[in-house]
Amino acid sequence: MVEELVGVVAAVGAGALVYVASAARVVKQYERGVVFRLGRLHGDVRRPGFNLVIPAVDRMRKVNLQIVTMPIPAQEGITRDNVTVRVDAVVYFKVVDPSAAVVNVEDYRFAVSQMAQTSLRSIIGKSELDDLLSNREKLNQGLELMIDSPAVEWGVTIDRVEIKDVSLPDTMKRSMARQAEADRERRARLINADAEYQASKKLAQAAHQMADTPSALQLRLLQTVMAVAAEKNSTLVLPIPVELLRFLERGAQTTTEGAGRSQGAGDAETADRARTTDRAEIEERAADPTEQRAVDLTEQAGEAMERLRRAVEQ
Repeated sequence: MVEELVGVVAAVGAGALVYVASAARVVKQYERGVVFRLGRLHGDVRRPGFNLVIPAVDRMRKVNLQIVTMPIPAQEGITRDNVTVRVDAVVYFKVVDPSAAVVNVEDYRFAVSQMAQTSLRSIIGKSELDDLLSNREKLNQGLELMIDSPAVEWGVTIDRVEIKDVSLPDTMKRSMARQAEADRERRARLINADAEYQASKKLAQAAHQMADTPSALQLRLLQTVMAVAAEKNSTLVLPIPVELLRFLERGAQTTTEGAGRSQGAGDAETADRARTTDRAEIEERAADPTEQRAVDLTEQAGEAMERLRRAVEQ
């Protein structure tokens, strides 16, 4: 009798262990359990930890509540300004209502993927190329709203949507490169033109300043020639100043007059009159401040020419 009782207890214990083993369910921290009893949704969502269900009667389905990262395959479309592009994106979403995610939609992952692809095509058709390239933040928000509206009924919320890449045809890339190059060349020409305008204004002011003293232009020329001659790697073609030609002409006239004096007394009188005239002319010029300044400038030009000749010889 005792042996039979022990056997029954052992059998009951073994059956209880089998029952517990078949009825035990462990729900992880990032999961929730949805229980169906005889095909109907039963009770609340099971929390993380150890849970028991009735074998052969209850069926538990676990739902992951972690954020899911789903890439959207590249979609090809035509923008509003008639440009063919390929755009790919990525969707971040998570389940907030496990019961709705299991009951209201067959496969919420597949549903979100198809809705994201359809919405991305719609966004491409409504946008222009410049918006796809530079105004992606606004497009991301619009795409998120388009996907999130039907996903609410599936117990899913869209965390964010990001457009990853926009692929353009090679012809469009070359056209955009030419456009950018032309714009940079336009800006460079405008800058050069403005610089030329400012330089011309300064040169005009310098010309007005030099107009009061014409000899200053020749002195400036001599200074430039001396600066170039210091390099000793150039061939200079130097224009002779007019004052120097006049000085040489006066010297030639004096020499001619000296030679004429040896030919006769008449020529001597002519030479004396010429010297007297030259002396009177020199005295008149010495008395005139303007002429005196011209003589001084001529002497300065002669000295500068002498220094230039020495520099070239060295």
